[in-house]
Amino acid sequence: MHSVREESTNRVLIFDRGHAEKILQEHACHFNTHRPHQTHDQRAPLDDPNVIPLPTARIERRHAVAGLINEYRHAA
Repeated sequence: MHSVREESTNRVLIFDRGHAEKILQEHACHFNTHRPHQTHDQRAPLDDPNVIPLPTARIERRHAVAGLINEYRHAA
């Protein structure tokens, strides 16, 4: 696991406090709702452990945290 500084703030030029808050908020959202965690069996911390997602054939990529991180999700 990397720090927010290593994953996000060291990779973008922050213009002002509002921009910094936006980057940190996006990073926290990504970390808690999408990013897989080894201690949670590769689920995000806020995922429901009783729900088993069905596999799909297509994967979609979405840029997160000002394009610094790519999120991958099963396509609908």
